[in-house]
Amino acid sequence: MLLEIAVGDAYGSGFEYGDPNTVRTHNTLTRFVQHKRHKENKPGRYTDDTQMSLAIAEAMLSDLKWSREFLADKFVECFKRDPRTGYAGRFYDFLQSVEDGADFLARIHPHSNKSGAAMRAASIGLYADVNEVVKRCRVQAALTHDTEDGTNAAVAASLLAHYCAYDLGPKQRAGEFIEGYVPGPWATPWVGKVGAKGWMSVRAAVTAVSRAERLSTMLQECIAFTGDVDTVAAVAMGSASMSGQIVHDLPSLLVAQLEDGAYGRKYIDELDEKLLVKFGFRAP
Repeated sequence: MLLEIAVGDAYGSGFEYGDPNTVRTHNTLTRFVQHKRHKENKPGRYTDDTQMSLAIAEAMLSDLKWSREFLADKFVECFKRDPRTGYAGRFYDFLQSVEDGADFLARIHPHSNKSGAAMRAASIGLYADVNEVVKRCRVQAALTHDTEDGTNAAVAASLLAHYCAYDLGPKQRAGEFIEGYVPGPWATPWVGKVGAKGWMSVRAAVTAVSRAERLSTMLQECIAFTGDVDTVAAVAMGSASMSGQIVHDLPSLLVAQLEDGAYGRKYIDELDEKLLVKFGFRAP
């Protein structure tokens, strides 16, 4: 799950809000693409979508209480140990300036309706009880996106992963399942460019998963939407990776080219294994 999120994020970051002609020409899955404007984010390097997903996964592996304070500490810890670009400018500066979780909570203005809470929510879908999924996701979303749209998008993202992980029905009906818990037209297919609001990325991800036959072609279709495609890809890939209805053919070239520093590919693989074992998707 986490590896697929990282590959989707890193691959999509080269196309985020990019020229549609670049998407048509270079969306071939043969290599990570250098973004034309964001030169600091090198090909194969993941962004905030993955870093915050790792923070959530690490929190899920802990025995500490799932609280605002604990999650805020985890967000700050993961950023401070490995500062990286990809965050919205103001939030990046904010993370640079805070000392710890308490400082984070004291100074944050959690009124965004964008995709930050949704992009990190997929692994929460691994909890077996759907009500626990919703409850835990709302807690983490409220730290930064304490708005109706921001929180609902995050819950929808975690429910998409839950639906896939527990094989609750045909993937084409995932949107209908989400609509049973979160208001919104989640089953309505997304068309066109994906904007910055969280519900846009998640609706596009639901559409991509519902249509997917293979992870590889689904990743290309996520990018083909254009716009905020790294988030679409991260949400969709994390969910689809848990589905038995989709062929798991993550391009080996992209896996090999994914960054492998202290918190890169090997670390993500190990964290993935621990997560899947803890939640019963893999034998110890």
